[in-house]
Amino acid sequence: MIIKNGNVVLKDSVVKADILVKDGRIARIGENLLGQDEKVLDASGKYVFPGLIDMHVHLREPGFEYKEDIESGSKAAVKGGFTQVCCMPNTSPVMDNKVVVSYVKTRAKEVNLCKVHPIGAITKGEKGETLADIGEMKKAGAVAISDDGRDVKSSRLMRLAMEYASGFDMKCLCHCEDLELVDGGSVNEGYNSTLTGLKGIPRAAEDVMIARNILIAQSLNVPVHICHVSTYSGVQIIRDAKRGGAMVTAETCPHYYAVNDDIITSFDQNTKVNPPIREERDRLAILEGLKDGTIDCIVTDHAPHHVNDKSVEYSLAAFGISGIETSFAFAVTYLYKTGVLTLNEIADKMSYSPARILNLEGGEIKEGGVADLMIADLDEEYEIDSKTFLSRGKNTPFNGYRVSGKVLFTIVDGEIKYQA
Repeated sequence: MIIKNGNVVLKDSVVKADILVKDGRIARIGENLLGQDEKVLDASGKYVFPGLIDMHVHLREPGFEYKEDIESGSKAAVKGGFTQVCCMPNTSPVMDNKVVVSYVKTRAKEVNLCKVHPIGAITKGEKGETLADIGEMKKAGAVAISDDGRDVKSSRLMRLAMEYASGFDMKCLCHCEDLELVDGGSVNEGYNSTLTGLKGIPRAAEDVMIARNILIAQSLNVPVHICHVSTYSGVQIIRDAKRGGAMVTAETCPHYYAVNDDIITSFDQNTKVNPPIREERDRLAILEGLKDGTIDCIVTDHAPHHVNDKSVEYSLAAFGISGIETSFAFAVTYLYKTGVLTLNEIADKMSYSPARILNLEGGEIKEGGVADLMIADLDEEYEIDSKTFLSRGKNTPFNGYRVSGKVLFTIVDGEIKYQA
């Protein structure tokens, strides 16, 4: 196909150009490209991004298909502009061996929408007791390891995991949470937790584990990745570590940069997420961390739940937000339109950096590169309505929010997988 007259978001610039796609690759980028049999997509006035890459999603299969499965999650992903997603291992059975990794890869190929990369567990059963078969999972197609949903409590075991994973050129993606400090909390500890009477989670529960995991990685001289950063103090720890030469990368999510914990005063269980949405000071620090490069990636931590998991008392409700279909619009609305990030920087946070961190092909529009592309209208406004979600998880606190940035086409390996 030929994509005509689009504003093409390259690594360092935005240029008006045509893109010629052949055999799943970008054959040429230039002006007035002509073809004989190629399908023409007119992108006049629209923006062509590298296909988005979400390195932190929960597809729930196997075991929790009533929340989401690989097919529904992939449909939601391509609707959101994502051409590649990396799925976390807290399935049932846990993705801690080559059999489950292979199953996920096979199911994704059968669905044939976006590329799905499994992330294996650090420990068997995510119990934090024994290392999983990291090498075997790597051979089967795992791209990283994580015990997401819980931290590895044992510092010794975390050290062994980092050491072992680095031998396979894999990274540990660290869920940073001291459960003893969390102590059954549901929301950020602060004014609004006091106001609502909901049990708070202190920032220290996240920060002490961020610091510990970075220090362990530094002692081994290996890289480490910090998941879903939510605190101002966590941003500062990561910034200081980077300045000191640590090989640390970090991610955050739209709900940490777009809103603060005033949102919990509604008692809407869909505002319950882990780590919790924090105060305005934290939100502003997240924005600054994105701007100065302390935070490398924007992920969704897409956590779809069945309505029954949320329709209970706040303290008993499941943690998580279904966010893969709204993430790009949040980036346009709260980062680009407000002048926090340029389009190139958004493409870096949502495509190039995830690809670089996990050694994935793609994340960049270049001649010879894979034709994973997304075409969007940055000015089209719409109202978020979870009833229109393709994900089985309708659990979003953002119903009724007006946003800009509509995904029109998602193209994977040169094939249109989603069209608005």
